[in-house]
Amino acid sequence: MTKKRLVLWDIDHTLVDFAGLGAAWYAAAFTAATGATLRVDPVFGGRTELATTTELLTANGFEPARDTIEALFKALVAESERAAHRFAAEARALPGAAEALTAFAGDDGVVQSLVTGNLPEISRHKLVAFGLHEHLDLDIGGYGTLSVHRPDLVPHAVGLAAAKHGTPFDADAVVVVGDTPNDVKAALAHGALSIAVATGLYSAGELRAAGAHIVLPDLADTDAVKTAVFS
Repeated sequence: MTKKRLVLWDIDHTLVDFAGLGAAWYAAAFTAATGATLRVDPVFGGRTELATTTELLTANGFEPARDTIEALFKALVAESERAAHRFAAEARALPGAAEALTAFAGDDGVVQSLVTGNLPEISRHKLVAFGLHEHLDLDIGGYGTLSVHRPDLVPHAVGLAAAKHGTPFDADAVVVVGDTPNDVKAALAHGALSIAVATGLYSAGELRAAGAHIVLPDLADTDAVKTAVFS
């Protein structure tokens, strides 16, 4: 019997491009959560929301207490909800994203979910805007609320998937797809297959240097994506 394969997708610059909308949400959310004006901007680049928020609060002179972090998370979700009507005009699904997700959804041997630095609610907002949520099991994802260390998200998602599907997902059955060196490191830390796409801020050469097993220019060639996942 062929083992099931677990494909864990990143969101930003892998499946979608939100063209800097997230940074704008932070300014309003920071004020809502702290009453202060944001002076130092957030740093993303494949990091988790918990890491970004913790460092952002510290850089702007606030103690990253759990209640403050939770207040900022809540405000970010509210900003995302308020901006949802602009997604179609100001953001986009990346070429081939929908086709790749659909192709794997037709394979009973593949389970698809997320490993993303985003909050769970914002993950859903970004994907639903372009119908990309339909073939992903969002209940078993690894999200940015879990840890400041992105590699921690992978075993969390694997464990949830194994429990739900009643089958272990050994390292050689797990695939992590993303666009940053942090996505690559998260995969390698657990012996998973790292597929990197050069659709974000990092070049194919930088992604190879980070240790990605396979680097694709984008997701536009569905057959190439399938070949990579089953390699």
